[in-house]
Amino acid sequence: MNNNVREWVAQITDGSLTSEKLVQSCLTCIDSSEPDIHAWQHLNQDAVLNDARAMDDIRRKGLAVGALHGIPVGIKDIFDTNDMPTTYGSAIYENNQPSTNATVINRLKEAGAIIMGKTVSTEFAYMHPASTTNPHNAKHTPGGSSSGSAAAVAAGHIPLALGSQTNGSVIRPASFCGVYGFKPSRGLVSRHGVLKTSQHLDHIGGFSRDLGDLALLCDCIAGYDPNDPASYLAPRPSLLKGYLADVPVEPAFVWIDLDYGERFSTDTRDGFEELLAALGGTVEKVRAPKSFAALPKVHKIIYDYEIYRCLNTEREQHHDKLSTTAQAAMQHAAQWSEQQYLEALEIRQAANQWFEPFFHDYDAIVTPSAIGEAPLIEQGTGDPICCTLWTLCGLPSLSMPLLSGNNDLPIGVQLIGARNHDDRLFRTARWLIQHLREET
Repeated sequence: MNNNVREWVAQITDGSLTSEKLVQSCLTCIDSSEPDIHAWQHLNQDAVLNDARAMDDIRRKGLAVGALHGIPVGIKDIFDTNDMPTTYGSAIYENNQPSTNATVINRLKEAGAIIMGKTVSTEFAYMHPASTTNPHNAKHTPGGSSSGSAAAVAAGHIPLALGSQTNGSVIRPASFCGVYGFKPSRGLVSRHGVLKTSQHLDHIGGFSRDLGDLALLCDCIAGYDPNDPASYLAPRPSLLKGYLADVPVEPAFVWIDLDYGERFSTDTRDGFEELLAALGGTVEKVRAPKSFAALPKVHKIIYDYEIYRCLNTEREQHHDKLSTTAQAAMQHAAQWSEQQYLEALEIRQAANQWFEPFFHDYDAIVTPSAIGEAPLIEQGTGDPICCTLWTLCGLPSLSMPLLSGNNDLPIGVQLIGARNHDDRLFRTARWLIQHLREET
């Protein structure tokens, strides 16, 4: 089945396809490659087939169908679900069964989606590598922390999946696994019922093999939620409408020379030289303000200070069940004072204000999604630096599988847009893809 999600929904709606058949095809694919990829933490095949039959029954009865009616979706194992375990990637919560759903789970079900199961997450969505391998080459990491979601979509197990990003945990795995990945503007999607590691940096995101499908997924989970302090009570952009819209004029891109550019691999540099040449006069190159050099440390202070307190119970009562990676990280995170934390928040706010007028002149920043191809598994989950600034400022970020490296592994192209203009970012991304096709 090579159709996209929107075509599948249309076929399920007119009866030419059943959700049961679609789900069964996903389960067959999972049975074939899951022993090598290890993308799934929890999967109940009988339960998801029953859910698919229920969606088909709704359609046969002539009742309303949802925007994702009968479509399988994978969920990173940090989202609470009342009908399957949620372990947060930790042995501490091996038998944890939430009583309620995360807000986005309810929104997916309202849209008619089939929750296929829980995909593997790194421990507490942090740095300790999980068991998942890269579908392109099992010797390489799929990235972290949304490793299972990205790998499952790349392997064809599911067409859509949810993940999260506090630094680079959506964009980097999308790049390494060669799929589309999107982190919406902060506040667009509720985080209620999702593992909290940083109140200022946590974001919900998604994965797909089709850009328009990713827009549809995010439209379905977006919305106001008073339970999330970052959520806002105002109209939201329609990402799918943005994706389907034609650009009024040729988009203006900007490449920002940042201090961490020296970390880019040779094949990343070469690939972006070709990309920027193909975009020609639509790209302006600018130097980053000197103040930007401090932003990675600002991100680290905020992240460390907040995760240390969010995991207070686990740190104090279950220290022996934390990985050595987490134990060392918690010890290091304790060093920051409240004054340093408050100063970091002030610098973050100043960076946010800097970006507000910046996007008056540009449609999107173009930059690598990661510094290079997926590293070998023993080398860790990869450097998230290409995502740090944009996550810190809550800007919408999109990774597109457009390049490949010397080892024939994917390298993503990342577009960053103005906050709360996520629809404009999808419109620009679609233009970019079409433009590159015409160039070749």
